[in-house]
Amino acid sequence: MKSILAFCAILLSIAILPQSALSFCGFYVAKEDTKLFNKASQVVMVRDEDKTVLTMANDFKGEPKEFAIVIPVPTIIEREQIHIADKALIDHLDAYSAARLVEYFDDNPCAPIIAYEAVPAPPALGRADFKKSSLGVTVEAKYTVGEYDIVILSAKYSEGLETWLKGNGYRIPKGASDILGSYIKQKMRFFVAKVNLKEHSKLGFSYLRPIQVAYESPKFMLPIRVGTINADGPQELFIYILNRKGRVETTNYRTVKLPTGMDLPLYIKGEFADFYRAMFNEQVKKENMEAVFLEYAWDMNWCDPCAADPLSTKELGYLGVFWVNDDNPQPLWPGPGGAQDVFITRLHVRYDARHFPDDLVFQETGDRTTFQGRYVLRNPWAGNDSCEAAKMYRKQLRERQEHEAKTLASLTGWNINNIRKKMNIAKEPKNDGQKWWEKIWKD
Repeated sequence: MKSILAFCAILLSIAILPQSALSFCGFYVAKEDTKLFNKASQVVMVRDEDKTVLTMANDFKGEPKEFAIVIPVPTIIEREQIHIADKALIDHLDAYSAARLVEYFDDNPCAPIIAYEAVPAPPALGRADFKKSSLGVTVEAKYTVGEYDIVILSAKYSEGLETWLKGNGYRIPKGASDILGSYIKQKMRFFVAKVNLKEHSKLGFSYLRPIQVAYESPKFMLPIRVGTINADGPQELFIYILNRKGRVETTNYRTVKLPTGMDLPLYIKGEFADFYRAMFNEQVKKENMEAVFLEYAWDMNWCDPCAADPLSTKELGYLGVFWVNDDNPQPLWPGPGGAQDVFITRLHVRYDARHFPDDLVFQETGDRTTFQGRYVLRNPWAGNDSCEAAKMYRKQLRERQEHEAKTLASLTGWNINNIRKKMNIAKEPKNDGQKWWEKIWKD
């Protein structure tokens, strides 16, 4: 029995070797004895007017020897509209837009250079016989692109599409028919991509590369509902949107900025991934898992600070940014660093069927205000000078460290006493200049 990994977005990257799960908005349809879990994914959307280039990087957990994706698409996709991408491009975009730490060093208060170091967040997851039938399913086109065999389908009835898929060896999870039917009512087609094992072996990759699709549609949206059908709990989705106008937000869900700009204890430098996950968990709880979070919004330029270099004109071109190329590299908005005519919005959402019953719908706001998840570490001055300013500094340092502990506890839900212990907060000096007996009798 063939296996199929069904998705409701345009693009995919799936690792063939067992790894931690990183998936997207589709449901897995595998052999009866195979367990697959979809957890998280990265999607790049390049958007200008009605033109969209979508790239998706995805991983899975399980050991099916072959699988496929089923993706609702707004139009018939021609061979020239399909491309295989390099995962390194998405990795670079992720590093560039990731949350970051900045590190400062206190001056000597008795001798009245700030340096910082940007630290990127760790990565914070047989051949089917497609036949025409009386089920209302039509094969519009067939292609082989890289390591994928691709078929474009249209369907009149969800039951017919489900029957067709089952008849061709695919196992459809319960509940798929209703959701597939909603896309059929929108007159969307279905992009089916199977792994061609022979081609994959010939190419020599140990993983499956992301697929890219370019299409035109007034719909600026990302289907996510199908991914909740047999998901093993809530899923994580990172969306990187590249456009010309400015920040992008969702119209049918609240878009909320992540907390940013806080001073944190120094030990977080070695536990940044744990901090970020705990902080994001707290924000999801606060919003009852009904919000999309903004993590980054900036021109494709040198940021302050940068967690990685901006993408080059060539890299942007490979991701589908068709309005900037080597023949026209000049920015529309010139400034320090020579910003590209590209604005990046990074969104992060945790979703399930109950809290996100609808697909994500986007709009371009035209707001070019910059935003980044940025967290500050301040190294205390450790000198022995004893001027009055130094005494005041040491007193304020204890107050500052206590504030850092409370901030971290509030952001993460961690126990504040454990935080204080890890910080080893300096205690108030016992000798304040008075003799011990002078404190006993006070008039």
